[in-house]
Formats: sequence, C-alpha cells, structure tokens
Amino acid sequence: MKSKIAKALELKYETVAILWSDKKPENADQFVEGRWGCVMWLLARAAKGKTVVFDRKTFGCGGGGVGLGFGNLYLDFPGGLEGFSCFLSTGNERSGSGKKIAEQIEKFARKEFIENFLKGERYIKSPDLVKKFVEQLPIKDISQKYVIFKPLSKLNKKDKPVVIVFIVNPHQLSALIILANYARETLDNVIVPMAAGCQQIGIFAYKEAESENPKAVMGLTDLSARKNIRRQLGEDVFTFAMPYKMFKESEANVEGSFLERETWKSLLS
Repeated sequence: MKSKIAKALELKYETVAILWSDKKPENADQFVEGRWGCVMWLLARAAKGKTVVFDRKTFGCGGGGVGLGFGNLYLDFPGGLEGFSCFLSTGNERSGSGKKIAEQIEKFARKEFIENFLKGERYIKSPDLVKKFVEQLPIKDISQKYVIFKPLSKLNKKDKPVVIVFIVNPHQLSALIILANYARETLDNVIVPMAAGCQQIGIFAYKEAESENPKAVMGLTDLSARKNIRRQLGEDVFTFAMPYKMFKESEANVEGSFLERETWKSLLS
C-alpha cells in the first residue's frame, strides 16, 4: 500500500501498520522467549522495512505486553502491582520485601532494571499516583494470538490494520497535527497521553480505533523509549499513531490541503 501522506511528508522511515492476527507471518523478526527487549526496538526494525511479530511469550517486557494489548501484565511484575508502583515512582529500596525481591532477581535481571527497581524511575511522584495511572490505562486483552508490525508498503489486500504509525521529525509532526484537525469541526483531534512509548502506539490508539470519531495519538514522549531507540532512529523523532479509519480519512484530505502549498514545501528543503 502506498500512502499519500508519507509521500507529501517525505518521510525518512517506512510507515508501520499494526495488525492483530491468529496467523504468524513468515520470516518475521521476534524477541526470544524469556529475554528482555523494548517493543520500540522492533518498531524501529519495521520502520526500516522488516515485518515483526509479538505473542504472549515474546513481548519483551511487562509494560510492552500491556502496550501491545496482552492484558494487565503489571500484576506479574516483581512484587506485583505494589512493586511496579514503587518502581515507576520512589523505588522499592525502603521496603524489606523489595530488597528481597531485588536479591532474588539480580542473577537474571539487567543491572539497569535492578537499579530502577530499588531507586525508582521517578516518572510519577508517588506509588499511589502510579496506581491511579494504571487504573486509567485503557488496558486491553486482545483475542488474537499475535500483534504484527508491518511496513505499510508490504500490506496486502487481506490485511486489516488496526493502527497506522508514522515516525516523524518535528516539522512532520506539526504537519500531521494540522492534518488530523484539517477536516474536523473540533480542534482537539490529537492526544498526548502520559504513557510508555509502546502504549502510545498500542492500547491508546486501539481505544481510539473503537471511537466513531477517533483521535490520533502523539508518542515517544517516554524518556526510556527515546533512550532505547535513539541509535536506531535518531534523536529528533516522535511517533504519530492513527487508527486505520482516521488514516483513510486523512489520506483523502492530502490533495488540496496545505501539504501542496509553499509554506509546507519550504520546510522540506
């Protein structure tokens, strides 16, 4: 499939379609079962032309599994929801059980994870606020076996994307925000939820896909995700996820829009 939006924006990377399926694609990249990995690494691979796949044993990390739509995996985090709530905020170091858990997992966990588990990532002020954060996440448990990231150029007629993800620089992001609002009566057709990078392209976009008038989701505001993919995609990129219905709407609005005018074209040079 070709995209008028991608052509008008002169994107550096492939646009990526997210699909759900019970059939595993052939020759797809996939995490090794039981090994830690960042979902955004595989998004980067898809943006460079590879098809990638995830299942309930190869989602990389608990937050990634949540983002992909495999249910509330924070319940399986070391120390359960309480352990995660401290991990994302003030840390588990002051908790006797937290120290014991750290000792139990340090043989197979990454050094960085142990450090964050004990000291806290400090992305949210308190454990209680983390619990409220989790309550507000649009956690979803999809019925299909696989979540697939596939370059838009490789889609076939049988594929049914749920979400389309653009990898963009600041100028391209600005253009997509304008395009998302271009033919709408409202001015708030892009959301920027506080969440992990994989959750911004996953469950938040999935939720919007269920809406009659879906909104786009700006992402890669997650510092950990930015750190994890800066070598693959660079320092100046963001994600912009559109439910497929909104993508088709936006594709139809390229012709005759600002994307054909000189102000936009001057930013491409």
